Amino acid sequence: MDRDRSSVTLIGELLRSAWPGPITFTHTERIDDITQQLLAGPVTAVLLGEHEDLAALDHVRSLAPGVPVLVLSDAYSDEAATTALRAGAQDYISRGDLTPEHLRRRLLHSVERKRAELQLAHRALQDPLTALPNRTLFMDRLSVALDRLRRSGLMIAVLFLDVDDFKLINDSMGHRVGDQVLTAMAMRLRSVLRPMDTVARFGGDEFVFLFEGLTSVEEAVTIAERVREVASLPINIGGRSESLSVSIGVATAADPGMSPDELIHQADGAMYHAKARGGGGATMADRLRPVPGDEAGPTAHQLQQAVERGELRVVYQPLFNFDSGREVTGFEALVRWEHPDRGLLGPSEFLPLAEELGLMPAIDQFVLQQALGLLGRLLPARSELTVSVNRTRDQLGDTEISTALATLRDAGIGPDHLYVDIAEQLVSEHPDATIRAAEILRSAGVRVALDDYGTGSVPLEDLRRLRADVLKIHQSIVGEVGAAPDSSVVGAVVDLGHALGMKVVAEGVETDEQLIELRTLGCDAAQGYLLSRPIRGDQLEELIMHANEMPA
Repeated sequence: MDRDRSSVTLIGELLRSAWPGPITFTHTERIDDITQQLLAGPVTAVLLGEHEDLAALDHVRSLAPGVPVLVLSDAYSDEAATTALRAGAQDYISRGDLTPEHLRRRLLHSVERKRAELQLAHRALQDPLTALPNRTLFMDRLSVALDRLRRSGLMIAVLFLDVDDFKLINDSMGHRVGDQVLTAMAMRLRSVLRPMDTVARFGGDEFVFLFEGLTSVEEAVTIAERVREVASLPINIGGRSESLSVSIGVATAADPGMSPDELIHQADGAMYHAKARGGGGATMADRLRPVPGDEAGPTAHQLQQAVERGELRVVYQPLFNFDSGREVTGFEALVRWEHPDRGLLGPSEFLPLAEELGLMPAIDQFVLQQALGLLGRLLPARSELTVSVNRTRDQLGDTEISTALATLRDAGIGPDHLYVDIAEQLVSEHPDATIRAAEILRSAGVRVALDDYGTGSVPLEDLRRLRADVLKIHQSIVGEVGAAPDSSVVGAVVDLGHALGMKVVAEGVETDEQLIELRTLGCDAAQGYLLSRPIRGDQLEELIMHANEMPA
């Protein structure tokens, strides 16, 4: 665009005389005209007169981002050249320097510069291995899709896909084969897309989909199943045809106010849930159970990250013995989550979700390692100390028990210093499995405690078979002590425990009246907020070393 016709004629002649082949040179004076030219067909470059404002440059770049723009000036100016280049021009040329060869060279350089610029931009938004969009481009498209919800009133779905046991492929066959599998998987996943859909690689073996224009959650479920079927078809791995399984998390949105990160986190958390259930399936994010008492509670993704980032903390509740001078003779290890936004969370706020996600083995192992580390520091001064750790059903299998015993050996601590607490409810629901686990632990020298007694319904015969070393009375029964006309229930439990050869511990002691009554009834030990709340490891060391007696 240039309004000086003599200059326009000169430029046209210079180009025709220097250009290596046929050339079409078109002159326009209005933005509307150049718009028509850009829309009509391929354009090699656009030359703008210096007097054109930057709005014309912006218009050309937005309409044809792949076309280089050169600015022609009457006289060269560093300031004007800098302004034009910062605005997106590929070159700034002074008319006084124009010769056929000079103009040809500058034009060709601008074309190559624009091509290189586009290639760099493309690489910045593309996964180099699979040529799929990368995380940056996907998040941009997701943001646009959420904006479109305001106008369409339809639904979008995000699918988070992870290849099950992919690490085994890399470890056993090498990363080259792993890369070939990912490339083949990317080609396969493209095949399920409509023109408006997107699949991106987020890294590793994680692929993420964006589907727009959906009318129901059921449609998203159908799409997820189709993706799972296609991804699970046999694939060539190291010269053999093998079938892979994938885990998929699905999150939907009909609310344009939802953020892209929130939607991704929901789908990611649902994927972890599907993987925890054994893989090879899909889970909807809105079907994950929320954390109790918190409608906007921690997500599965946040909890998974908490485990990986070391946000879990172990606190310790001292056990005060009525004998031996009422000393602290042991402590129970309890887990907490130091949430970055909500502070320290109790177990009821995240352990149910951790169980659903299959994270309890990792959490229990972490607690055991921390507790044994603290016990190892205390034993030289107090050789009779013990530590109690809770165990879920998932941690009572042969492999899990072997891992715990190996951890105990590595810590250099004798097995008789460790108590494994098994909840009465667990014994009620799985008597044979829990009794067998107790036998394995006892044969290795580890002690067993029946925890939360009074919350289940274990038959007397199973109590005998369990042969626990300690019976812990649940606080719901202890809470009746001192409040009821008599304490016959607690007294009967104490007598039962002693008759079966178990020491009896009262949990949840909160009043002086309860403590006095429990002593009278023959309890061997007690713990609860009256005596000490759960405390940090350094606080426990201070308590044991310098303030060892139970409050009078």
